[in-house]
Amino acid sequence: MIKIENITKHFGRFRALNNLSIELNKGECIALIGPNGCGKTTLIKSILGMVLPELGTIKFDGKSIKNDNEYRKHIGYMPQIGRYPENMTIGQVIEMIKGIRNHTNDLDTELYEKFEIEKMLNKKMRTLSGGTTQKVSAVLAFMFQSKVFILDEPTAGLDPISSEILKNKIIDAKNKGCLILITSHLLSELDDLVTQIVFMQEGKLILHENVEILKEKTGEATIAKSIIHLLKTQRA
Repeated sequence: MIKIENITKHFGRFRALNNLSIELNKGECIALIGPNGCGKTTLIKSILGMVLPELGTIKFDGKSIKNDNEYRKHIGYMPQIGRYPENMTIGQVIEMIKGIRNHTNDLDTELYEKFEIEKMLNKKMRTLSGGTTQKVSAVLAFMFQSKVFILDEPTAGLDPISSEILKNKIIDAKNKGCLILITSHLLSELDDLVTQIVFMQEGKLILHENVEILKEKTGEATIAKSIIHLLKTQRA
């Protein structure tokens, strides 16, 4: 579904992506992990068309995304920190995004209903807590029945019940054949979600592995312990 071939990106002298190639397929829930500054954010922004690599190609459903904006309508994006016009209400923001997306199919209102957004429609964005802003971002990411979901630290700031609601929504999307790409520093929250692990370091792809195969190889029961085991082995 998304094929990335030999992309490289510099910011000044800093090389954020270093000849990186990877293929991300539908029906997978993939955790994109690695230390700060490893290139995760640059990779995500490159897929979204917000950053233009100097070298390499990115293909969406077999077609290069270069000079193409149409593919974006198939992506639901949840940023780590949602930035919305502060003087707009939740309801106004939702209507604004509906207009921008110009979505003609039925809307997915499951998260809207389960997070009880209707009770908060008149609240100004500047007054919202971080957790409530996350709920709005999650609602907007899933509302348009996309084929791909890119979720940056999706459960950060959510209370346990809301976090569980969102996790179930992610699993449901994966089971429907969507591609989900998640970044998270809380590896313990990924164990019951993800099917594959992508580990990056210094702009390079270090590991792309099925979760169950990774656990079997390392003899560990969790993703976090498997990654730690792998890193210790590489350093030895």
